[in-house]
Parts: sequence; C-alpha cells; structure tokens
Amino acid sequence: MKTENVDVLVIGAGPAGTVAASMINKAGYKVKIVEKEKFPRFVIGESLLPRVMDHLDEAGLLEGVKAAGFQEKFGAKFVRGHEVCDFNFSQQFSKGWKWTWQVPRGQFDQILATEVQKMGIEVNFQTAVTDIKFSGTDSTTTIVDKDGVESTVNAKFIVDASGYGRVIPRMFGLDEPSNLGVRKTHFTHFRDLKRPEGIDGNRITVVVHQQRTWIWIIPFSNGVTSVGFVGDPEFFLDHPDNPIERMKSIIATDMHTAERFKDAEMMFEPRTIEGYSISTKQLFGEGYVLCGNATEFLDPVFSSGVTFAMESGNKAGKLVGEMLGGRNIDWQKEYTDYMMQGINTFRTYVSGWYDGKLHSIFFAEKQMEDVKEKICSVLAGYVWDMENPYVNNHEESVRKLARVLEIDKILAEG
Repeated sequence: MKTENVDVLVIGAGPAGTVAASMINKAGYKVKIVEKEKFPRFVIGESLLPRVMDHLDEAGLLEGVKAAGFQEKFGAKFVRGHEVCDFNFSQQFSKGWKWTWQVPRGQFDQILATEVQKMGIEVNFQTAVTDIKFSGTDSTTTIVDKDGVESTVNAKFIVDASGYGRVIPRMFGLDEPSNLGVRKTHFTHFRDLKRPEGIDGNRITVVVHQQRTWIWIIPFSNGVTSVGFVGDPEFFLDHPDNPIERMKSIIATDMHTAERFKDAEMMFEPRTIEGYSISTKQLFGEGYVLCGNATEFLDPVFSSGVTFAMESGNKAGKLVGEMLGGRNIDWQKEYTDYMMQGINTFRTYVSGWYDGKLHSIFFAEKQMEDVKEKICSVLAGYVWDMENPYVNNHEESVRKLARVLEIDKILAEG
C-alpha cells in the first residue's frame, strides 16, 4: 500500500478547505487535499457576503474568482407583501468590503480548487477517507480513490473541511443536534427570461412568504436564477409530492414569484433538503481542527454558510501554520471562542428571523439609519466587529429594538 507524508492533510476541497490549504501553503508547509466528490459538483449556498472578499484576497484566490464574471452583489432586499427593506453594503457600520458576488457554487468551488492547484497544492478528487488513526498530533489516514485503490497519508495535523460529509465528527461521535428548529427547503434554478430591468433584476431578494416561510431569489450573471422556499416541513404538505409539480404549486402562491417564474424552464429537477441545521461537541481535538459545515450549519437565511467556511478556513490555516512553526496554540480561545462569537451572532439573527423580531425591525415604518447601518454590517458578514453593539451585544440589542418598535406600533395604532 502506498504511503505519503505531508505536514497537513485537508479533507474537503470546498471554500473552507481551499482557504485553509492556501494559508498553510503560504506558511511554507506541505499540504494535501482529498475530496470525495468529482468537481464541479452542485452545492447550495450561492450568495456570498462581503466578509469573504477579505479571505479570498488574503488566500490569493480573489483574482481567479474575479475573472469568472460572476454577478456582483451590493446589498440585499427583503420584502413582505408590498413592504421593502433595502440594505446597501456601502452604508454599513464596519470597515470592510462593500460588495461581493452571487455565484453558481459548482463553478465557484471549482475555481477555488483550480487556483490552489496552481499554487502547487495537490488535490485528489473522488477520494474518500475510510479511517483515521491519531497518535498525539500525528495521524495516519486511509483513503480510497475512485478505482478502489487504497493508500495512506501520514500527517502532522488534519484540517477537516468535509462539509456535510462531516468526516471526523461522524467517525468519532462528535455530531450534536442544533438548537434551531427543523426546517425544509425546496429549490431549483430557473432560466429567468422575465427578470426585471435594472438593479432589481440583479440583486438577491428575500421574500417573507409567511412568518416562518421565506423565499430566496438569487440571480446569476448567466441569466439563470436560483429560487428556494424554506419553512417548517408542515408547510410543504399542502403541495404535491412530485418535485416539479411541488415547485410550480409553491411558485404560484406568491406575488413575487408567480408571474416571473410561471412556465420558466427549470435547469434541474427541484431538490429538497430537510433537517440541515447541525452542531458539534467540539471544534478541535489533538491532531485536528474542524472548519466550515464540518463545525456547524445554521440556516440558509442571511447566507452565512460560506462566510463561516472561509472565516474558519482562514483562521484555522493560520493557526496550524503557527503551531507547526513552534507556537503553543490555545485552540479554545484562539479558534473555538473566536468562531463561536460569529456563529452565535448569526444564530441570534436567524432565530429573530423566524420568531418575527427581525420582521418588526426590517419593516418598521420608521427606520433608524444608524441602527440600520449596524445591522447591515452583520448582514455583510462582519460579525467579529466588537465595536458594533449589534454584534458585541447581539441578543439584547435585537430583543430591545424589536420590543421598542412593537410598542411604537401599538401606540401609533392607538
């Protein structure tokens, strides 16, 4: 059996894995990526946040993505009936990027993988991890390629960026249920021939269909638009079981989708994902660290998934490089506590979206611009900016604001 020796083995060639590998490579260490799937492959999570631009730039991946000509994203529009709440990233509180992209993820992830290969990082696609044995921080990982050929990789450290595959959490019993409710999503891509003219045709729109059910509309630069419905599983029981007929039925129920996507060509049979929110008991252990969806996935609303993937990949990659260089890393403080700050901030906003607090804030008759700028920073992914009270004291700030606005509404209706 063939055995290979590397400094770091990265499991998964998605955004978390490629960013982590790039940072470790920049530190001067030999890194190898193994990826179970064949690229390009379909994956959901198509709307990026400005925070990821920092990581693409630092990892040396930005120019490769720019060359693809993806749809530029300058903000997000939230609508409820005829009410509109518009967030423009140029008006955010935090310092940082004011724009990003909306991307077909298969193409986006392929670009990232290709770019790291250009850096000299080996990426083995269609290669599954079947066993890992740790001896302190050193490890021996058994992998199997598409032809069934088995080999081993000896590494000084492992970065698990395996996404929904969750290799180490599943192999070592680290999976833990999320404290968020079970939700279901039904989605497809449409050839968008009735796309509105101007900015409304190019921007991401989030539609409140019902309080606990919403729609994403994400236009791409190629004329295709991603549309998905997210809600409690019970919501979908009122619609046909057949995936195509179900999508047609749901599309017809909302004023923002009924005419635009009626009879529009679906680029693939609609897909359904249920119970996707998941957590883990720990983000690191002796010999490994978890990144991206291998750590925790909250919810598709606010598009936080890729941001967490790249943030964790960047942070983990830097810390691994420093650890191999001899620095004693406090993984709890420097990685877990740091990542959980951002995750818990977004958790507050996800919970507030489904319990109605954010609806009260977003669609309030009177908008407080200074508050809106601070919330805009959260929606841009700057959830580690501790100067922002809607980050630093996120739960209380959101709760108090929603309560004040609800009281104002009651008094106004008097």
